[in-house]
Amino acid sequence: MNVLEVSGLSKHFPIVAGILRREIGRVRAADDVNFVIEKGKTLALVGESGCGKTTVARCILRALRPTAGAIRFAPDDERMIDLAPLSRSALRPLRRHIQLIFQDPYASLNPRMMVGDIIAEPLVVTGVPGPEREARVRELLDLVGLPAVARLRFPHAFSGGQRQRIGIARALALNPRLIVADEPVSALDVSVQAQIINLLLDLQDRLGLSMLFVAHDLGVVRHVSDRVAVMYVGRIVEVAPTTELYATPLHPYTRALLAAVPKADPEARDAITAPRGEVADPANPPPGCAFNPRCPFVIDRCRQDRPELVEVAPGHLSACFRATELMA
Repeated sequence: MNVLEVSGLSKHFPIVAGILRREIGRVRAADDVNFVIEKGKTLALVGESGCGKTTVARCILRALRPTAGAIRFAPDDERMIDLAPLSRSALRPLRRHIQLIFQDPYASLNPRMMVGDIIAEPLVVTGVPGPEREARVRELLDLVGLPAVARLRFPHAFSGGQRQRIGIARALALNPRLIVADEPVSALDVSVQAQIINLLLDLQDRLGLSMLFVAHDLGVVRHVSDRVAVMYVGRIVEVAPTTELYATPLHPYTRALLAAVPKADPEARDAITAPRGEVADPANPPPGCAFNPRCPFVIDRCRQDRPELVEVAPGHLSACFRATELMA
């Protein structure tokens, strides 16, 4: 069963100028994005900064209203609801089922509130009685590996990794079905990143969580995701099971991102270099494939026609005219 089905999702931001604020163009932050997340599974959404992955996450959370497309979400096992057209009042009872883990553990916690109050805030909003809130806060702290006494301290008393555990506890307070993790380990040290990823994997197994894991580093998502969707200039260019994508990337952009992942063994380093040049402008992308100015495998067709995301191998989709050649 799918917990989330995103189809044709687009988000365009108008560019205005002049005294009359007339629209002179559009930034296509997300353009015809499609993917699904199965119950109890994790999809990693990966790409360079500015590719649109956070915009997609914010649309799923309905912090942004999509320009077009459908966001079908299953708050339970019996129904699927399209979040895209819903009003704020209609969204309110559904928000408890989709929660966010923020990127910055330092800025996401109110420094004037004790940790217990921070974690209990969603419970207060939903009307959970005081005694039940206290018990739930203790349970959540234990779940993320923090002592019960932590609820009586302020955020400044904790390290970055501990603060992210507090943020995870807050996200789990209402027993959500879907967690949107927006680069949850990018601000942490490498050793702490591993601890947080292991915690998320453990929580997923224990609670049956489904997760959208947003990241810019393919090296980070390898151990946390079941499937990976690679995004470039607002569009998904490759989707595959994690092990298959790492073994046989079928888009030049994915190959370049994998080559940029640091490797300890010099003998194992890839000969392919990291992506050259800058990310294309989403307000004025190049004709054809948006990656063609940076692609080492570019052909004339790439500069004229835009490739569609098609299934090249079972369960493996790529938006590249030369995908079958890359399989060899």
